Amino acid sequence: MLQRKRILALAAFGFVLALLAAVAGYRSLVTSGPVYIDPDDSQLVGLGKDIYAAHCAACHGARLEGQPSWRERRADGRLPAPPHDVTGHTWHHPDAILLSIVRHGMQPGVTAPEGYQSDMPAYDSILSEQEMRAVLAYIKHAWPQEARLIQQRATEQYADR
Repeated sequence: MLQRKRILALAAFGFVLALLAAVAGYRSLVTSGPVYIDPDDSQLVGLGKDIYAAHCAACHGARLEGQPSWRERRADGRLPAPPHDVTGHTWHHPDAILLSIVRHGMQPGVTAPEGYQSDMPAYDSILSEQEMRAVLAYIKHAWPQEARLIQQRATEQYADR
């Protein structure tokens, strides 16, 4: 009888361990790709350069410079497209936020405050996850090392939340 209780206890313990491993495995599946998008990955940056030219440069500029007077609202109440070079604020945001903005556009209540209006479209039905990550790698590649390090820390801290 004592041996049977030990076997049941070991089986229950094994089940709990297997359950914990399954949960950990599921969590890694729902997290797509590494947390940090590496701007030194030349293959990713090369892909991102082409995608940026095709989908982003018309608004954000061929040299990531953004539209003129990007901090001043236009007559329609919308802000012009910001720069993605170091003069803008892109490098202040963690990768998860940047991916969400690319994926969903600037949607009020999702990626922007309620009532916010923007011309930024959603790319979730246009670009794959890898293509979105490539565009961000290309953008980040243009930043000076100090901005990259600050943005990487922000990305890691956001992921630890």
